[in-house]
Amino acid sequence: MLGKVFKAYDIRGIYPDPLSDQMGWQIGYGCSRFLLQDAKSAGETSPMMRNIIVGRDMRKSSPGLAKSLIQGMNDHGANVVDLGLVDTPMIYFAVNYLDCAGGVMTTASHNPPQYNGFKVSKRKAKPVGETTGLAEVRKFAATVDKLTLAAAGGRVETRDLWDAYREHVLSFLRLPAKNGKKPLRVVVDASNGMAGTMVPRVFGKRGAGSGVEIVELNFDNSKGEFAHEPNPLVESNLAQLRQRVIAEKADLGICFDGDADRCVIVDEKGKTVGCDLLTAALCQHFLRKSPGTPVVYDLRSTKAVPEEIRKAGGVPVRSRVGHVFMKQALADKRAVFGGELSGHFYFRDNFNADSGAIAMATVFTVLAGSGKGMSELVAPMRRYSQSGEINFQIEDKDGALAALKDAYKGELIDELDGVTIDCFEQQGWWCNVRKSNTEPLLRLNLEARDAKTLEKMLGLISPRLGVKVDH
Repeated sequence: MLGKVFKAYDIRGIYPDPLSDQMGWQIGYGCSRFLLQDAKSAGETSPMMRNIIVGRDMRKSSPGLAKSLIQGMNDHGANVVDLGLVDTPMIYFAVNYLDCAGGVMTTASHNPPQYNGFKVSKRKAKPVGETTGLAEVRKFAATVDKLTLAAAGGRVETRDLWDAYREHVLSFLRLPAKNGKKPLRVVVDASNGMAGTMVPRVFGKRGAGSGVEIVELNFDNSKGEFAHEPNPLVESNLAQLRQRVIAEKADLGICFDGDADRCVIVDEKGKTVGCDLLTAALCQHFLRKSPGTPVVYDLRSTKAVPEEIRKAGGVPVRSRVGHVFMKQALADKRAVFGGELSGHFYFRDNFNADSGAIAMATVFTVLAGSGKGMSELVAPMRRYSQSGEINFQIEDKDGALAALKDAYKGELIDELDGVTIDCFEQQGWWCNVRKSNTEPLLRLNLEARDAKTLEKMLGLISPRLGVKVDH
């Protein structure tokens, strides 16, 4: 049964079948064994390295699962610092702030309410995925027997870190003096998730005193249900936000996912701002303070991103898709900032971790300091035509990729993540095709210098990838 809930980057499944409270205990034991061993193997001797941070989201099943998780950790011998209801990025902060062995967040992120799961981080809030420890957690969890285990009796301590977390997040917020100017008016859609707790605790009730006036949308998370699917990447989930931004004559809108580690921006006209465009717009802010440093970007991003990074005096670093790879690239290259199409934004001064709250603070800082509207700010980044991500159903994914490479074998091809064919300089287009990890799908992102070339290349490449699907 454990095999059904362990994924490439986290643990996730429908509660209570297959993900049960008993399984939560096993996973707690497995996480404790892995995290404490990892700290010991790294030569960490501080007593705090027997501590593991635990938090949970607002789903109905989260209190029970978190309780089982904590008991499993205690029974192995770990001490637990329980933060209660928090956003996922607070886990990353707390692991570093308290210098602990790791942290586990009970959440299913953007999935529907019947799902739940766990996101695991080790020392320094480094992500734990299949190849970086999750396979070991699964092995430890699968082999433990609760009936015969001699419980080690770890402790549980409840902590409130909101004051320290608020100070950390707001260190990224720099608003100009009012000088008679109106505060930014922002509609925030919390998706009935953890942003409904985080935003008032960090930015104040309705943004009071911060130079920002926040209009709350879907902030009530007490019922553990969602007004819309808590996935801001799906355009239909932004409909409420777009309408409210226009009705309120707001400067922008922000929609968070369920655990508030991702966010998507809507401009003052109700138009969605692609996360690659936002990366391009925000990179200048960080490079002014750290000139000549690298900025990491998702390889599916528009060509405007590396162009803007170079223009601002930075060094563009192209990364594989996924937070494990983005965080590693930030650490390896000592990059100041990174952005991913999924709505994750990463910050050197946030332990190389992603944060929806810090992304929001940075957007406020950049927008208020620019003297422009959001649509005007990102307009220069919209200089090429993009397809967006298109999914194709096909059984022989490897065969289709091999045929695609063969068809364009004279062009510039790389396989950093899937297959990227780059004919941008000569023919004005490029594309990336990646395999789904879990489904018989290929995912295409194609960009061209103009709409005509985009349409032409979509017509040539799409038939090679299978049957187009709507998800």
